[in-house]
Amino acid sequence: MTDEVITLGHFFAEARAGRLTAIRCRQCRELAIPPKEYCPGCHERDWEPAPLRGTGTIASYTVIRVPPRGQPAGTPYAVAVVRLDEGVSLLGRVVDLPVDAVKTGLLVRFLPLVDGQQTAIGFTPA
Repeated sequence: MTDEVITLGHFFAEARAGRLTAIRCRQCRELAIPPKEYCPGCHERDWEPAPLRGTGTIASYTVIRVPPRGQPAGTPYAVAVVRLDEGVSLLGRVVDLPVDAVKTGLLVRFLPLVDGQQTAIGFTPA
């Protein structure tokens, strides 16, 4: 078991720096993103950082047409489930592309979305 705890805060700090990092179980080698306390495969807590390329394919998406309460208007925008090349999936906002051009199967790459102290996951066409 590792003494280092890889937290969600660490995940977003790495993302802010432009690095997409998953965690890999040292016991069964399963990848997880974002970080979890216990491995979904073997239920151990023995993680190591696993850098990812950040490239993948849109597996599914939805278009947000009404902004969430308290958020500035910036609609419509697309949020996608991206299947990364390493086999794990991650949810993120699609940027630099009109919503009517977003489609499943589209190749994308990770792009950190930084707004003040907030960092979000974004994807742009590859």
